[in-house]
Order: sequence, then C-alpha cells, then structure tokens
Amino acid sequence: MNKILFRLKQIDDELARRKKHDNLSSYNINPVHQKQMMFHKSPHKNRWVFGGNRSGKTECGAVECVYFARGIHPFRKIEDATDGWVVSVSCEVQRDVAQKKILHYLRPHWIEKVVMKSGAQGAPGYGVIDYILVKNIFGTHSKIGFKSCDQGREKFQGTSLNYVWFDEEPPKDIYYECRMRVLDRAGDIFGTMTPLKGLTFIYDEIYLNSKNDKNIWNVQMEWADNPYLDKFEVENLTKNLSADELNSRRYGKFSSAAGLVYPEFDESLHVIEPFSVPIEWYDNISIDPGLNNPLSCHWYAVDFDGNIYVLAEHYLAQKDVEYHSQIIKEISKSLNWHTDSKGRIEALIDSAANMRTLASSMSVAELFYENGILVNTKVCKDVFSGISRIKGYLKSEKGSAKIFIFKNCVNLIREFKSYWWGKNDSPVKQDDHALDELRYYIMSKPVAHIQKGNKSQITLHKEKLYRKIKR
Repeated sequence: MNKILFRLKQIDDELARRKKHDNLSSYNINPVHQKQMMFHKSPHKNRWVFGGNRSGKTECGAVECVYFARGIHPFRKIEDATDGWVVSVSCEVQRDVAQKKILHYLRPHWIEKVVMKSGAQGAPGYGVIDYILVKNIFGTHSKIGFKSCDQGREKFQGTSLNYVWFDEEPPKDIYYECRMRVLDRAGDIFGTMTPLKGLTFIYDEIYLNSKNDKNIWNVQMEWADNPYLDKFEVENLTKNLSADELNSRRYGKFSSAAGLVYPEFDESLHVIEPFSVPIEWYDNISIDPGLNNPLSCHWYAVDFDGNIYVLAEHYLAQKDVEYHSQIIKEISKSLNWHTDSKGRIEALIDSAANMRTLASSMSVAELFYENGILVNTKVCKDVFSGISRIKGYLKSEKGSAKIFIFKNCVNLIREFKSYWWGKNDSPVKQDDHALDELRYYIMSKPVAHIQKGNKSQITLHKEKLYRKIKR
C-alpha cells in the first residue's frame, strides 16, 4: 500500500510540475479573448491581426506556430511534421519578443534541440535562436526557424515551408519572398502587427484587400479586447496619448496625416453575415454610374426600427448600360425584389446620368430606362450633409449602429476603410463610387427615418428572430 501511495504521489508531483510549465493549456482553456479565438478559427491561408500594443496579438502568432509544430491545431487538420519560419524586424526584436513567446508556449519536454545563432546553448532565451526542433504527435520532429528582416531578402530564398509568421510588418520584398516559400505546400501566411508605418502595402493588400483575394482575412484588436489588461492602466495611458497614437497603439488602426472620413466604421460591428431579409423591409436600389470607372450599385432594406441593411452589391468597370442593367435585373430576381406593374425596377442614380455626351444621343438615365431600370436622378449630392448623415447611422446618438452591411458587399466595405480627408477639408476623390451612391440613398431618407405600418404578431416575432441572427 505504501508503494502505491508513493507512486501516486510521484504521479501527482509530475502532473503538477508539467502544469506549472503548461502555458499552452492555460491559453487553450481560457478562451476569454474572443478575437484570438477568431484568428485561430479562421480557415483563410493569409490571415492577419492588426492590434494595439499589449492587445494580445503576439500571443496569437506564437500559439499558432506551436499548434503547427506539434500537429495539435484545434481547428485545422495537420497530418505530418511541419516546417515554418518566425520573421521578426531584427535579431534583437526576435530575441525579446517572438522567440520569447514561442519558448513560453513550448513545454520543455517537447523541445528536442535548440540551435543558436548567438548566445549560450543552455540559456536559449538570452541569445538569438536559429531554429528549434520540436517533437510532434506523429513521432517525428517539426522545425521552427527564426529569421529577421535586417538579413535582407536573399536570406529568405530556397526553402519550402508550411507556414510563416510575421511578427510586425515586413518589407514588401520579404513578404513576397515568404509567400513563395509556402507555395508548393499550399501553406499559411499569418501576421501580427501594430500599424505604425502609415498606409503601406500591407494596408492596401491585406487590410483593404484591394485585390479581393479570398485567401485574405484580418481582424483588429484593441486594449478592450484583452481581458488581462489592468483597467486603471488602460484609462491612464489613454489620457496621455494623442489621437493618432491612440488610433494605432490602442486600436490597431492604420492612419494618415489627414485622417479617415469615417473613423466610426467598425468592421466587427457594421459588417454582418447575410440572412434572409423579410420582403417588407426591401426599400430601394442606388447606382453610381461609370464606364471606365466602376459602376456601383447596392440594394438597401430598412427594418421597422429604422436600421438600414445593405444586402447585395454590383461593382464593375468597363461595361455598358445594357450589361449593367442585365446584372441588376438578375440580382433583383434572386432577391425577389419588388418591381412595378410592368416588371421594371426602380433605382436612385447620380444626377450626372442626365447628361448626354458626343458619343451617345441618349443620356445614361435614358439608357437605363430603355433597359427596364427606372432611375430617379433627383438625388441630393451635398457631400458634407451626406457624410454627416452616414456618420449618424454608423453611430447614433445612443451610441448604437443603425446601418449593417452584408459581408458580400466587399467594395463598399473596402471604401469605408480607405476614405480619407484631403486638402481643404474635402475627401480625396478616389475609390468612392460605392460611398457616393450610399450617400444618395441615405439622403433620400427622412432625418429620423422609421418605416411605419401596423405590425402583426407574426411580423414582430420574425423581427425578433432576425435580430438574433444579426447578432
């Protein structure tokens, strides 16, 4: 009996020892940081966290590397050993941040070997690591290699990898070189960074996803998302940072010298999953015409509380009115959109559509009429009033949102994120076609627009269900 008790005590002591060093389990069983979980759950091959300092972004990258190396990713199927790189800005930053986090989440008995670039072999955390061999669940070894951007692009050539983690923003040439490293294995790129360099290529390619790459995904983290930060310290630091510093260092947002027109826009709040909208909510279509420039068209609905929903999008350049009219009809039919007694569709359009050019004997508005789209050119084009009204829908007097955009409307979302003030307190007239026709629509509504009508108990119940889906 004494031998059994002694053996049980040995087992308890070993479990306690392992638990003491098991930071990964603590991370896994305390998923209170919801945006960290969103990052790990994302199925996209190129995913990024834009976060403020101390928002928890670096933890995401380090844990993701350990998941891959061990073959224990909770949301992805890994069937063999993996090789990956951790890319830091410099060797010093690697030592102080990225490799420190990796070692924090690797249990000591998982590490087969640590090869150093500099420093003592017995104290890897105080030197610069070249690579770590990690024991995986397949009975083999995975390799976590460490690189720094100050080595130059040539040091990033030739290797085939399963993943690359960028800890902070890399130079463009190194980013593209690393994308080549994961190509043959259909591997993953992921990055965690605080946007301190302004509107760089990462802003265009990842945050705006200007090429509409379906493999790209991103999320923004701020201090309030991290439940482990001291609230007093957060409040104190917030008071002592400028607006620009708060934008990047707290909220993880990109910024320019001029500032965003719509800083109220929050993708996590205003962009929602599509759901089946009641036909009674259907309201109007709005068009900003274009030939060489894109034509932008969106379908809008309004619930009985006055909330606006942007349901669908058509956004395309270098097509004629006949082509656009056909697509508008097809999308309208798929939505079961309302028509007049002759099957024609009504829409708002920029008043410039009334103008005729030397190339055509008919105006754009007349061409739409001819193709079964009854366009109304009597829209208010006052830019500042329109911007003010849109800001009110993004954040009402009570602090709540009144406009929600289905996530399939990618161009409207992108324009919201890239609409900047320019000279003379005017917005930069660039990539604003969707926002222009949104203004036409918003300005067509009464200031305190609430759709009226007697609502049956069935309708009230349907609204309740739709709101649950929306959340």
